[in-house]
Amino acid sequence: MKLAILLASVASVHAFQSPAVSTLARGAGGLRSPLPSTPVAARQQTKLGVAATADDAEKRAWFKENFPRTTKLAKGLKSPEVKKVVPLAIIFFCILFNYTILRDTKDVLVVTAPKSGAEIIPFLKTYVNLPGAIAFTILYSSLSNRFSQPQLFRGVIGTFLTFFASFAFLLYPNIGVLHPNGLCDAMQGFLPASFAAPIAILRNWTFSMFYLMAELWGSVVASLLFWGFANSVVSVKEAKKYYPLFGLFANIALVFSGQFVRLVSKLRVGATGADAWGLSLQLLMGGVCASGGVLLGAYEYMQRKVVTDPECVDPSTLKKAKVKTKMSMGESAKYLAQSKYIRDLATLVIGYGMAINIVEVTWKANLKKQFPDPAAYSAFMGGFSSSTGVVTFFMMLVGQQVLKRFGWGIAAAVTPVTLLATGVTFFSLVLAPGFWQPVAAKLGTTPLMMAVFVGAAQNIASKSTKYSLFDPCKEMAYIPLDAEQKTKGKAAVDVIGNPLGKSGGALYQQGLILSLGSLAASTPYLAGSLFLIIAFWLKSAKSLAGQFDRKMEEVDQE
Repeated sequence: MKLAILLASVASVHAFQSPAVSTLARGAGGLRSPLPSTPVAARQQTKLGVAATADDAEKRAWFKENFPRTTKLAKGLKSPEVKKVVPLAIIFFCILFNYTILRDTKDVLVVTAPKSGAEIIPFLKTYVNLPGAIAFTILYSSLSNRFSQPQLFRGVIGTFLTFFASFAFLLYPNIGVLHPNGLCDAMQGFLPASFAAPIAILRNWTFSMFYLMAELWGSVVASLLFWGFANSVVSVKEAKKYYPLFGLFANIALVFSGQFVRLVSKLRVGATGADAWGLSLQLLMGGVCASGGVLLGAYEYMQRKVVTDPECVDPSTLKKAKVKTKMSMGESAKYLAQSKYIRDLATLVIGYGMAINIVEVTWKANLKKQFPDPAAYSAFMGGFSSSTGVVTFFMMLVGQQVLKRFGWGIAAAVTPVTLLATGVTFFSLVLAPGFWQPVAAKLGTTPLMMAVFVGAAQNIASKSTKYSLFDPCKEMAYIPLDAEQKTKGKAAVDVIGNPLGKSGGALYQQGLILSLGSLAASTPYLAGSLFLIIAFWLKSAKSLAGQFDRKMEEVDQE
């Protein structure tokens, strides 16, 4: 079961979100009144330290009205809770700050590497990430029997930081010696051209290792280590109160890390020397290590000042591990086959995983065409990450209103409809650039640049709607089920749905690339597949909406 949980977290785009984080939209409320304007004089008085004016009081009243949960949390924060929640928030911020930098950097490395491209990503997910996740699970299970949780936390974090520092300062400067270019050139001489992506994994093996470690940081450090530690020191009552705030930190970390990547990009633009990207990489990994140092410092503070303090962590109220229904892959498949409700729910999860996988790989291929230089590619990804954080933040605030006013069915359909609408535009730009040439000329750009920006908008929109609507709807779908259906149904969806979505999309793309020779030749088939997947997704969402409403009516009548 540990293996299934880890693989599911590797497949998740936001593995680091707690289930409680999805309640943020429910707690934030909608904006019910416009922000009152503050006269210039009042603002000047505030700067000069003059007593608060009536406008200040009005502004505070507006904030209290529109963000009641935030105001309530701020007033209800007690000293022992501050002592515990603040360092936890710092740890969470540092983990996600690093995750965003690593996620953007790994794409830059493998996509812009010599004789590589976006075609390499599906092969990396299947033949590098999957075996790596299995190997780590086995190793972690063995180490957990020999070391305490604090020792494991420090050891795992230290190992990650050591690797990232070594990569930037030791491995990358010596890739000319470490990468087997001669062997790979010989392999390309007698193997079909469609094998270019698998050969690129071997050719750039240090980049492939970085890709794996960056992926594992999100699933291992965030999902396994952080939430495991947080759940051991935070009571159920406190979790309901403060976990939603961590969702805000997740998006703030996206914004800060994205801007840090962009800042480093500007610094390296003026760098001199043969490899400005190498300097940039050292600065980025230096930031990761510095953030990791803060992370470990906050963790040590909690171990010495919080965990040992009965006012912060009461041993008598520590939560015991929940007994979960363990299901094998075969048992999960059997349970899915028996329940149409759970089967439809799994289809939603599989549909998202396959759809976003297909879109991202094609988008990154065009992104490399527009930004072949690693510096420009990385700068764009920094802005993309910041934009994702900002949009997701606001979508989480309005998500509750969508659910409240339009119901579960409409809310669940927003994500696939968003992917469909933006997908039509994106793939038309990729497959028929000549059609868009007049429009691009009027805008003073090119169809390729338009495809890059539309693809970015598609990714931002689909991910923000997933976190704010799709995930809450998925969790809500379990509410009307009985205890056995909840546990077995969730186990079945987690074991089959999450891995099958990501791995299924990757394997499908591999088959097309190997049979057709390139990602470009596969793009028309990927576009058609995307629309077919979304059609099944919407059909299942409509079916599940009816079943959900009927079950909720039954619950209300009981």
